[in-house]
Amino acid sequence: MNDHLAFAFLVVLPYVAVATLVGASFWRYRRLPFSYSALSTQFLENHHQFWASLAFHWGVLLVLGGHLVAFLVPGQILAWNADPYRLAILEITALVGGLLALAGIAGYIARRIFHPRVRVVTSRMDVILLALLAGQILTGIAIALWYPWGSSWYAAVMAPYLWSLVTLSPDAGAVAAMPDLVLAHVLGAWLLLIIFPFTRLVHLLVAPFSYAFWKQQHQRWYADRRLVRTSGRATTRTQARS
Repeated sequence: MNDHLAFAFLVVLPYVAVATLVGASFWRYRRLPFSYSALSTQFLENHHQFWASLAFHWGVLLVLGGHLVAFLVPGQILAWNADPYRLAILEITALVGGLLALAGIAGYIARRIFHPRVRVVTSRMDVILLALLAGQILTGIAIALWYPWGSSWYAAVMAPYLWSLVTLSPDAGAVAAMPDLVLAHVLGAWLLLIIFPFTRLVHLLVAPFSYAFWKQQHQRWYADRRLVRTSGRATTRTQARS
């Protein structure tokens, strides 16, 4: 990659991506608050969505969790990888996570192709999002297979690059020398950040964490069930407890 492309893709694009993520997310929340939703199609088809969602979310959690840890504590990751067995465990775990995410995204795509009711409500942005996610997962798996020990070179090369962006002193020299497949994966990550505020993924920014602090509710039935069957009326009382 020449110097101009490296500067555009590895220095300018990351800041554009973050600015778009923050600015567009805030604008959408203020102007279109009710659009902050996953726009679930579960009521249209649930069986395939359940298994696809299960595989995708567990896979993404494993992969992104590994990326985050290597970014935050790269030195500890390199120390862990000094033992070949521990390195192998880390690499296998990451690969399993990638394969789970791939199975999940394949399920999502197949569901939107082969289920007519889901296909009808699939938007153009859904297609773009699924394509980018699939490409990102596929390049990640390909990197794991063709350029092994990624946890080590990610901690040694990618983490310093990302930290240089955070500290506003970008240094993309080492990353620009990486193979094209790795550069494509990095580019895909920035593109995902750019489109994030315009997709159903935006609901992650308002995840219902407050539910964990709500009091439990219990529904108690006080009506005569025989009366309900004949009249269609029921009486319930909701109680909350700490």
